[in-house]
Amino acid sequence: MSTPVWSPERPDRELVEDATALFRSAYGRAPDAVFSAPGRVNLLGEHVDYSGGTVMPLALPQRTFVAVGARGDDVFRAVSAQAADTPRAALAEVGPGTAGTGWFPYVVGVPWAMLRETLVAADAAPRLGLDLAVDSTVPLGAGLSSSAALECAVALAVDHAASAMDPQRPHLTDASDGRRRLAAACVRAENEIAGASTGGMDQSIALRAEAGSVLSIDCRDFSVAPVDIDLAAAGLALLVIDTNAPHRLVDGQYAARRAGCEEARVILGVPTLRDAFEGEPSAEALAELLAGWDRRTRGNTSEISPARTEELTPLLRHAWSEMVRVRECQELFADPASRVPSDAVWERLGGLLDASHASLRDDYRVSCPELDTAVLAAQRAGALGARMTGGGFGGSAIALVRHGDVDRVAEAVAAAFDAAGYAPPVFLTATPSGPARREA
Repeated sequence: MSTPVWSPERPDRELVEDATALFRSAYGRAPDAVFSAPGRVNLLGEHVDYSGGTVMPLALPQRTFVAVGARGDDVFRAVSAQAADTPRAALAEVGPGTAGTGWFPYVVGVPWAMLRETLVAADAAPRLGLDLAVDSTVPLGAGLSSSAALECAVALAVDHAASAMDPQRPHLTDASDGRRRLAAACVRAENEIAGASTGGMDQSIALRAEAGSVLSIDCRDFSVAPVDIDLAAAGLALLVIDTNAPHRLVDGQYAARRAGCEEARVILGVPTLRDAFEGEPSAEALAELLAGWDRRTRGNTSEISPARTEELTPLLRHAWSEMVRVRECQELFADPASRVPSDAVWERLGGLLDASHASLRDDYRVSCPELDTAVLAAQRAGALGARMTGGGFGGSAIALVRHGDVDRVAEAVAAAFDAAGYAPPVFLTATPSGPARREA
């Protein structure tokens, strides 16, 4: 049996010290402050954030730490313990298509977006520059939102710098609506400067997470509510499997699916695909929506070609069915009788995870052999349910497992990867953690 590789754990205090030491080494002075933001996994609700659906993510204990110091000009410089380059840019020169590739656009895009979202006064721009030093335990390229964690930690740093320049300006992080607005700016930075067509879930959970809770986020208005899904009390764990299959959202595949959903939305004439449901998503309403779509697109008066219909229909089927699965999950844990959920409730949650993966694999076509191998091996080893999580095309999977089965399931997945000739996966367990915050 292959020996599982577990993600190394580093205490938060150690990361604060390491980011501070990196800052001192790079810039020859002490930082003004240190901020951090978490990675995330999404329990349920994949590829529906940009269609107005509800998502159910949780923040990971793994975090990105950013030590910062004000410069007094508009230049941003950054170093990272996870990268060899030392990029820099003047804020006045940043714009879509100008920031290059790699990790730095996720940094410098944030102040650019905060200015355009009027979260920072325009006259502050010439003095908003920062030196930054980054260290992180969020696995890179694993589909666990390392980019959003970086953006959101930088957003807190810029917010702090703007308030330091103007003592009358309130910190946006002090209020829920301020954190919502910061999340929107980070989404804009990722979409327009980094060139990744993300929908807002990752930034919302990084800035608005609640320790100990899964967060339900309605992506029509980004309202949030905690969901009491206490895995530990039930003797369960959420096992995260980093497949080590590189995950990238800027190669066009993610954007193509988002564009397909947008095309279908326009044809249907609804504000979002979620709004196609007249009430709450349900299996009955799903059947009616798909039948209506079929009638609309397969007749002689169809607005799109048969070939395009064949491409869009599976995207719709996934988006709408995933919304139904999320609603069922919400109802499972909103039921007063489920305050101490029965085995049947947890088994049903596992079934929802399994169904989500099948839909992402077969209809949305965002899985890959490594993800499918991880999910199947976990299921066969006794997981209550498993699915890919995140944007797909690589990255990570999650498995709902009994606490006593964690090692056995991890061993089975590691053995399946070894047999398939894949690089060894890396494992961690997800514990719902807190939001972006100041550390020092």
